[in-house]
Amino acid sequence: MSTPTPSPVRARWVASAGMVVAIAVLAFNLRPLASAVGPVLPQLQADVHLTGATAGILTSLPTACFAVIGAVAPALARRFGVHRIIGVGLVAILVGSLARTRVSDPVSFLALSAVGLAGMALANVLAPSVVRRHFSRHVGLMTAVYSLTLSIGVAVSSAFTVPLSEALGGWRPAFLVWCVPVVVALVAWLPALPHDRDHAEQRANAGRGISLAAVARTRLGWLLGIFFGFQSAQAYSIFGWLPSIYIAAGLSQAGAGAMLGIATGLGIPLAFLWPAYMGRNPRPKGLLVLVVCSGAIGYLGLLFAPATLPWLWAALIALGTSSFPMILALFGMRARTAEGTAALSGFAQAVGYCIAILGPLSLGIVHDLTHGWFWPVALLGTLLLPMSVAGFLVVGSGDIEDELPSHPHAGE
Repeated sequence: MSTPTPSPVRARWVASAGMVVAIAVLAFNLRPLASAVGPVLPQLQADVHLTGATAGILTSLPTACFAVIGAVAPALARRFGVHRIIGVGLVAILVGSLARTRVSDPVSFLALSAVGLAGMALANVLAPSVVRRHFSRHVGLMTAVYSLTLSIGVAVSSAFTVPLSEALGGWRPAFLVWCVPVVVALVAWLPALPHDRDHAEQRANAGRGISLAAVARTRLGWLLGIFFGFQSAQAYSIFGWLPSIYIAAGLSQAGAGAMLGIATGLGIPLAFLWPAYMGRNPRPKGLLVLVVCSGAIGYLGLLFAPATLPWLWAALIALGTSSFPMILALFGMRARTAEGTAALSGFAQAVGYCIAILGPLSLGIVHDLTHGWFWPVALLGTLLLPMSVAGFLVVGSGDIEDELPSHPHAGE
């Protein structure tokens, strides 16, 4: 008796469910390599001999890698296939994460961190394109899932790195723990690789793709890059320096790590709610007002009374940086095609991370110059102004294809 063949509907459902899982576990791994650094930065500085300046380089390294890789990721995806390049990115994350726990000098640690961060950047830039390609009718919902698991990865690594280091005997074994989810993501991503089997035809049509140079001639590309850049400058400064700010205000290391956990953990529900909301309300100006005002109040509290209601300032800062899932949704919602999404995401992230490099690096330099945290936090607060101006212009804009009159999807 022959084995019954699965129905096409069931096969498609299983494939879609597998892709949801693959995207979710991929997203979980797109921040821990960076966000685990902040809570144990004092130990890292002592153990790996990082000065204030080199610690500033370390905290700004994610933005530098994302800027460089963001510029080349769409071209690599067109040439070799988006699923394959994301797979390469996961391998790089694993190699960099493992190898940097074995070194004790700053140059090697920074170089191996850069390897892992380059892998993170590849997946980070291309994931919105995968969402658009596989779930074109549910971009808002799938972006919500992707953003949710990404935020869980940030919050879990921020909140548990210190307890893990205390339980396991240092930051090295704690960092090794975060390699386990990367292995899980690699296994989950393997079934996605066959989607690039027809890549020869895709490559033949690559000339009709949207280049980053084309996006560079659009108003939307630059506005989204500026919006993303000033948001990321704040986010990575918080990842890298918020525990140090709270420790200087009198909190214990564990307490400061918990504040970073709040600042990142509150983003978990928001990471799902904001893209889902935007799926029904594609021009969320009121939501952006809430985000900006919350961030401003949080920074004021951190400036003038950091040890008074520290959890409240951390929570408000979380709201203030929650424009990130909004931007993720906008990558897919301001394009009508997978290639448009990849090009817009790649250009905006390349521009954005060039801007964002200045955030954590400037905080480290200003702190060294002033020997305190008042002026670095004040600098963070000023970044809200250009972010909000660009954000309001982006949420009121049209699609990227509308600004590319030569593109076949323009005007659709």
